[in-house]
Amino acid sequence: MNLDNKFTALQLAIINNQAALYTCACPVHISMQISNLRKLFDYQKTCLELPVENEVQKKVHERIAEVTKQAHELMEKCLDEVLDLEGWDRAKLEMPDGIRKRIEPKEA
Repeated sequence: MNLDNKFTALQLAIINNQAALYTCACPVHISMQISNLRKLFDYQKTCLELPVENEVQKKVHERIAEVTKQAHELMEKCLDEVLDLEGWDRAKLEMPDGIRKRIEPKEA
């Protein structure tokens, strides 16, 4: 079982970087969840490759991997839709000017 990735790790990092520069953080929250789901899925795959003490352990890891895969697919679809709705430049993965607002440094 493998994940079908619509976004690469690099693309997610670029989206995260945009949120670090500007005040719109909604896409980055989705992106972070996608990254976390990938880590959880990989962890479950590792567990499934190890010898299991009983069938229940195997079923637990299979179930977690299955649901994680479903959640990953939904979150990638959501991120894709959000980027379209906000009008991101899909080639550069840049936030559109209309919603860009630089984070102002706090005065000391």
